Amino acid sequence: MKQIDRNEYFMSVALREAEKAARIGEVPVGAVVVWRNRVIARAFNTRETEKNALCHAEIKAIDAACKKLGGWRLFECDLYVTLEPCPMCTGAIINSRIRHLVFGARDAKAGAVVSKTKLFDEGFNHVPQITEGVLGDKCAMLLSSFFAKLRQKKRALGK
Repeated sequence: MKQIDRNEYFMSVALREAEKAARIGEVPVGAVVVWRNRVIARAFNTRETEKNALCHAEIKAIDAACKKLGGWRLFECDLYVTLEPCPMCTGAIINSRIRHLVFGARDAKAGAVVSKTKLFDEGFNHVPQITEGVLGDKCAMLLSSFFAKLRQKKRALGK
């Protein structure tokens, strides 16, 4: 399997997770953790549903992967996420020792990898390999469409 094919395949799995989030009214972000070329954890945002600021797709996927593998060090794992991680999720990536972060769309408002800040450049004890832009247009379109529908709904309700 070519590297780009592999990245696109696993990002498409993350996109399906993001679509699940959109269907229940959550910001459509999905994440999967891959170990030895297999998806071992998948998650999507449930912050609104669970009323919990920690329920980002990345945090939930990392938590599930740790439980699956029986430890907190995910140094043999790759994380695929549809949106550039925020500072909290970037910290979780550092602390869990994710080997490779692959993300789709940039996040100009809260991205902590390349957009708003670059936390991996701050000298922490672990820095993953980073690949950005994989299926980025599809990831960005899903987010744009979600927020456009949300704005339309708010206008219809007079908010």
